[in-house]
Amino acid sequence: MAEKKVFALRVNEELLKAVERWAADDFRSVNGQLEWLIHKALKEARRLPDPDKPVSSESAK
Repeated sequence: MAEKKVFALRVNEELLKAVERWAADDFRSVNGQLEWLIHKALKEARRLPDPDKPVSSESAK
């Protein structure tokens, strides 16, 4: 499993409450829900790296 990095995220209270409700409906933590949402959006936008293609030092920057 890839190492996870920590970062601060500032969102307005209304948005956070909506994510909290959605996470509870899906039996996930807020962090898990946000990670799932980001992954889904990246996949739909075809922005995830190809797991079969090695990452070069140039493209990793």
